[in-house]
Amino acid sequence: MTNSPKSIIVGTAGHIDHGKSALVEALTGTHPDRLAEEKRRGITIDLGFAFLEGDGVRFGFIDVPGHERFVSNMVAGAAGLDIVLLVIAADESIKPQTREHFEICRLLGVNRGVVALTKSDLVDADTAELARLEIEDYLRTTFLENAPIVAVSAKTGAGLADLKRELSAAATQASGKDASRPFRLPIDRAFAIKGFGAVVTGTLISGSVGADDQIELFPSRQILRVRGVQSGGQTAKRAAAGQRTAVNLAGIEHTALKRGMSLAAPNRFRTTTRIDVRLQLLNSAAPLKQRARVHFHANTSEVIADVHLYNARDLKPGETALGHLRLSDETLLLPRDRFIVRQFSPVTTIGGGVVLDTQARRPSTKDTTRTAFLETLERGDNTETLAVMIGRSRTGITQAEIAARTGWLDGEIQSAAQELVTTDRARIVADPPLLLISAALYEETRKKIFTRVEQFHRANPLSPGITREDLRCGLGRLVRPDTFRAALAELAAAKTIDVQGENVRVPGAAIRLDTEEASTKFQIEAAFAEAGLTVPALKEVLAKVPVDPKRADQILHLLLREKVLLRITPELVFHRDTLAHLKTRLAAYKKEKGDRISVPAFKDLTGVTRKYAIPLLEFLDRERVTRRTGDERVIL
Repeated sequence: MTNSPKSIIVGTAGHIDHGKSALVEALTGTHPDRLAEEKRRGITIDLGFAFLEGDGVRFGFIDVPGHERFVSNMVAGAAGLDIVLLVIAADESIKPQTREHFEICRLLGVNRGVVALTKSDLVDADTAELARLEIEDYLRTTFLENAPIVAVSAKTGAGLADLKRELSAAATQASGKDASRPFRLPIDRAFAIKGFGAVVTGTLISGSVGADDQIELFPSRQILRVRGVQSGGQTAKRAAAGQRTAVNLAGIEHTALKRGMSLAAPNRFRTTTRIDVRLQLLNSAAPLKQRARVHFHANTSEVIADVHLYNARDLKPGETALGHLRLSDETLLLPRDRFIVRQFSPVTTIGGGVVLDTQARRPSTKDTTRTAFLETLERGDNTETLAVMIGRSRTGITQAEIAARTGWLDGEIQSAAQELVTTDRARIVADPPLLLISAALYEETRKKIFTRVEQFHRANPLSPGITREDLRCGLGRLVRPDTFRAALAELAAAKTIDVQGENVRVPGAAIRLDTEEASTKFQIEAAFAEAGLTVPALKEVLAKVPVDPKRADQILHLLLREKVLLRITPELVFHRDTLAHLKTRLAAYKKEKGDRISVPAFKDLTGVTRKYAIPLLEFLDRERVTRRTGDERVIL
């Protein structure tokens, strides 16, 4: 069984008319220019693609425009590169777009490449050597310092074999992209094919995709189905990270799709308009002022961004700083994504950097821990990253929130969470789905629960306890229900509080009536006991007792809880002995006159008016002493 070829994306970079497209055609046999205008004008305007397989490597070539007016298209193609093929013409050497393209590749984190010294057939040996020396000097101290410089001619074919060998050697050292991570495909082209419908293409930067997969379109959040997949120009069961991929989509028109959108694993990620970043300014750029507007390029998207610099008034050429970018449109980004910023006007590349936090808060002078938080994210340790994320969360954080914010796999989340729990820095208050809260916040919640229960007892000495729901609501919206339940259960298990049904109380708490309250309790009970079935209104009884209305109402509820008094309607309360006697009288009536009784007969039996008779009969129905049949009751 043979291993599948390693997939590597190679991008051309270089000045206009230095032979990028001709070189790709000479290497692959495919001319990457696909637009009629490109062929007519002889320049690359948009991204072109070609493929080459050999030496156990499947190369996908992205040919980018060299003209300064189309640098934004170049950035869209450079975002997914594993290797840069820096193309420099021997007869012109390094030119302005050579420098800009190279800086873009460096800022986007490309760290391997090969230099092609094209049009070598047009110069003599001395000129070629001079160009080589100039290139070596320019690349000194950069990631291409030791990169091979191969003299080639697309016209004669000279040097092409050497260039292929060097590309293969670079491919063996390139790490490539991770197919085990969640699927993500930034879209760089969208079109329709007759009989198939909407098709999008892009460089698959993580995960894999195949026919019948459910995927999500960002930023619209539509769930779509994959009809089919092509990679390297051929139909494939699945395409994996690192491959140029075409995806045929069902359920959407191609006119609703455009460059800058992304396909991704469904129900896992979130778009953003605020990100925290590490920003680097090029040496050639002018100082970047606080609140400057820039063109922001990440993956294949381009939006306008407002810059806020942390701990700096402006950013000087060659410097780096932590910053916050407010994006003009919703964009799908993840931590570690690279980006480019270009001056608002005139539009030139001035810097770039790496995304640190995709769900950033609005900058605030009150947030004194923000930079320390971002420096932890920058270090990239999963456990420490999760610790500071939990520490800054006021309500805890769920597994779904962690995944959307970090791009981590479920196993990575569980591993980091368990490490924090083991070291007593976090608590799992629900799983599944996982909900984590910092140990400090969890302990604070426990204290709040106990304190509120104590306060309730002091304020309501005649109550058996506070209800669970009143207790939870009293803690505020920042305490999630899962956190409340976990903390309550732990306090109850430790016998710090006592939970009886829906009531929560301090252990050993008992209702203690003083002399006045005991007298009031007796007075209220006696009023209803003496009234029989023609009970007085509640407000009349409570108005005659010696205690204040609040305590009177609490004593009434104490009698109701003890079932000394029974409320059969909101306004009618009876003594339990009275109702027990009524049931005895009905049993005697049944024995003497039969098991049926009408409303008039019930009124005659009890001596009450209809005001009391109907509620009493409905109460007896609920108690299954009687059952209504038409206008009569059957005594059961």
